[in-house]
Amino acid sequence: MKIGKLRHRITIQEYQATRDSFGAEVKEWVDIKTVWASIEPLSGREYFSAKQINAEVTTKIRTRYLKGIHPKMRVLFNDRIFEILSVINVEEKKRELELMCKEEV
Repeated sequence: MKIGKLRHRITIQEYQATRDSFGAEVKEWVDIKTVWASIEPLSGREYFSAKQINAEVTTKIRTRYLKGIHPKMRVLFNDRIFEILSVINVEEKKRELELMCKEEV
């Protein structure tokens, strides 16, 4: 992996249960790790559903290998949110991850 391609700062988040000041359980997105990555849009489409026009963008995010990343997490980049659909350990070498994502539009 060429380091020059990792020019985007992303934050990986996980949905976790925490406690508020009253002791009640609250579920919220919690930052797990902030890393450098490359972001490459792959495809986009618009579709009509329930009298609404929706947009969907498929994106590939590449980063150095991180242990414990899974599809129930999401990626933040600036003000954009990407839902992780799959996590690929490139060539099974534990050097690089490809996160196949869907952008929430």
